[in-house]
Amino acid sequence: MTGSLLGVRRDPGRPPLLDAGPAGDAGAWAERHGDALRDLVDEHGAVLVRGLGLRTVADVGGVAARLGSGCYVEREAFAARTVIADGIYADTPWPARQPMCAHHELSYVLETPATLLFACLHAPDDGGATGLADSARVLDDLPTRLVERFEDQGWMLTRTYGDEIGSSWEQAFGTSDRADVEWYCRANAIEAEWLPGGGLRTHQHRYAVLMHPVTGEKVFFNQVAFLSEWAMDPEVREFLLEMHGPDGLPFSTRFGDGSPIPADVVDLINAAHDRHTVREPWRDGDLLVVDNLRVAHGRDPWSGKREVVVAMTDGVAVPAPEDGR
Repeated sequence: MTGSLLGVRRDPGRPPLLDAGPAGDAGAWAERHGDALRDLVDEHGAVLVRGLGLRTVADVGGVAARLGSGCYVEREAFAARTVIADGIYADTPWPARQPMCAHHELSYVLETPATLLFACLHAPDDGGATGLADSARVLDDLPTRLVERFEDQGWMLTRTYGDEIGSSWEQAFGTSDRADVEWYCRANAIEAEWLPGGGLRTHQHRYAVLMHPVTGEKVFFNQVAFLSEWAMDPEVREFLLEMHGPDGLPFSTRFGDGSPIPADVVDLINAAHDRHTVREPWRDGDLLVVDNLRVAHGRDPWSGKREVVVAMTDGVAVPAPEDGR
């Protein structure tokens, strides 16, 4: 049956689906039903709202202003993406033919967006769904010894900012002043090293498993697989290794003790996410509200024009291991 604010439709392999009713004023709908919708997201982790009739960025901004606690300003972005309005971003640049593996948005920063609002202004001809995976279930599905290692050690992200892939350090940190970058890194438990020629390399040690602040569940919260060197196109990876060596890759992930995370572990993590991923093809006007701490998201390949924008809100503090490595 079609869901209402008293409940959502749950079908195997699909995210919880809420029918908003006849298309009208999306902002007014969010004003009336925002509290109930947030309760549903707390209950299910994510809810796809269908029927809002979102057509413009202004529509999305009106809904986001009523559902969130304030726009989240992105820092340390993996890839430079367009800001189309206050707190609203174009989707991360990514080749249409390549799947994007499941991950949590900005899981490596010390204040992460707790809520993501994806809005579909134009659905693709085929594919392009935003897959969702419950991270508590993923954690339960991973081998116990691997989970224990991640719980004990956390994970390490190393980034080398340059021009080949992703954003420059100026784009990632929102400044061209080195002193501002150094201050930010000290305040956010990031080791920073300036490189010859003006480049920057950073290391940050983060927890890989967190306790969800609302549900109390343990969740697998990180970007170990997404920002792994093994996630790169093999030809691109080989080219970058030849040009810059293993220490010069634009990003790589390791266990918290600095040990490499091999390709088979990355494959294992991705496979666990795949087993627990649900998806629903986008329709024009859809709104997908996601608890970023509890639910990982990815992206399927697609064909045709795809215009999905994202608003990030409800910034929440995420601790770092005390050593700050």
